[in-house]
Amino acid sequence: MQKTDLKFWETLSLEQMSRAQWESLCDSCGRCCLHKLEDEDTGDIYFTDVVCHYLNEQTCQCPHYDNRQEFVPDCLTIYPDWGKKFNWLPSTCAYRLLHEGKPLFDWHPLISKDLQSVHLAGISVRGRTFSDDKIKEEEIELHMIDWVE
Repeated sequence: MQKTDLKFWETLSLEQMSRAQWESLCDSCGRCCLHKLEDEDTGDIYFTDVVCHYLNEQTCQCPHYDNRQEFVPDCLTIYPDWGKKFNWLPSTCAYRLLHEGKPLFDWHPLISKDLQSVHLAGISVRGRTFSDDKIKEEEIELHMIDWVE
């Protein structure tokens, strides 16, 4: 394969990508919007099926993405130099995959050229979550899941 045939995510590091390229890596699965629990002793991350109440259930996108910290101050902002913090993202996430030197999955919209492919592949959170404004904080541990990893 000639270098000109490669896609930007195959030739550029996360740090070298333009903002548009960086943003296009997001497959709109919504998994980063799931609440996570961290085992303080081991550092292991556990996903729950509880999602930010701002997430649009149908599109799996945040309607306040550009200014989300104004609405949710501790909302994740992913940076190329995140290092070990990439483990806060699901193993299917393009940012994490590329950080780990792995290829994107065939269902990723950059590969499939279909924005619905992430939903059709069953990767997105569509139809599988509970809104965090409906779950008591002390009950979140009851919502740990294993379908993310």
